[in-house]
Amino acid sequence: MSGESRADGDRTRRDRSRPDRGLRRTAELVGIGVTAVVAAVMLGFVLLYWARDLPVASDLYAAFRSFGRGMDAAFGTNVFRHPVMWQSMAVGVLVGVVAPLVGSFLVHREMALIGETLAHTAFAGVAVGILLTASTGWNGSLLLVALVVGILGALAVQWLTERTDAYGDVPIAIMLSGSFAVGTLIISYGDGLTGVNIQGYLFGNLAVVTPEGARLMGALSLIVVAGVALTYKQLLFITFDEQAARVAQLNVTGYNTLLVVLTAVVVVGAMQVLGVILVAAMLVVPVAAASQVARSFRETMYLGVIFGQLSVAGGFAVSIGLGLPSGGSIVVTAIAVYLAAVVGSGSSVRAISSHG
Repeated sequence: MSGESRADGDRTRRDRSRPDRGLRRTAELVGIGVTAVVAAVMLGFVLLYWARDLPVASDLYAAFRSFGRGMDAAFGTNVFRHPVMWQSMAVGVLVGVVAPLVGSFLVHREMALIGETLAHTAFAGVAVGILLTASTGWNGSLLLVALVVGILGALAVQWLTERTDAYGDVPIAIMLSGSFAVGTLIISYGDGLTGVNIQGYLFGNLAVVTPEGARLMGALSLIVVAGVALTYKQLLFITFDEQAARVAQLNVTGYNTLLVVLTAVVVVGAMQVLGVILVAAMLVVPVAAASQVARSFRETMYLGVIFGQLSVAGGFAVSIGLGLPSGGSIVVTAIAVYLAAVVGSGSSVRAISSHG
């Protein structure tokens, strides 16, 4: 009888938990759906601003500007009528999607430091772009140069990791300090040659976002989402059991390289609003918050993206309302979300399943 009673009790608890699981799942899907809609709208604005001189696009662009003026009237602000603000918000929303998406793999592989390393490498790329502009008169995008240098840095990190006998993250630490040292030397050498506000790239600034930068972030976001979607199973395999993946003859080196390259792509795009110093936080903090309450890796990704959007929205509100740097505002908001998740979960450690 006691065995039957325990079985009945287990069934009762499972039955009671099913509605909670269903409600939780519904809330997550609604959150992801809202995020997808907002991201699509922001991408649409970036394209609309690019094609605003075309007949149909001009009318839609005018309607968007009217909507922005209406928001200013409702909130008592003077920011939403300006296209530069919508460009900055578009970049922020896209960062809130792709950074936790890639960061989910990095956090669970204990590779959080790679984001900081590639941010410093991207800073060296900005420095190279500034020097190139000053010495040749080239008028191209600094972010494009940073993207090229960042990807090369990602490949260099992967090469060092695969071919050296150094412990753990030593090659990553060497690249982190070395690339930032190169960047500071180049900046010092070319000091005063251009009017570029380097502090905007260091700490994040809404004014740093240009139309070209917003379009680049839009394109990079589509690449990152497509890359993760197409290789999700392989990345998941090497994340939770790399040795088994090698035994199964999976191209582990190739997928590791893909992951660090996608990280470099995210870092360069996010650098516009977060700055070099703080960009790695969006790869880690929303995912850390999601890990407190998630029950599977897929759920961690979903919640990470939702928490990332909350962090970006709250950070922009603080930045606009108080006139503070966008990078610090977003990261502080993300940390507040993380602390709330810790308190709400009632536990700082939770086992994450690779299924579901």
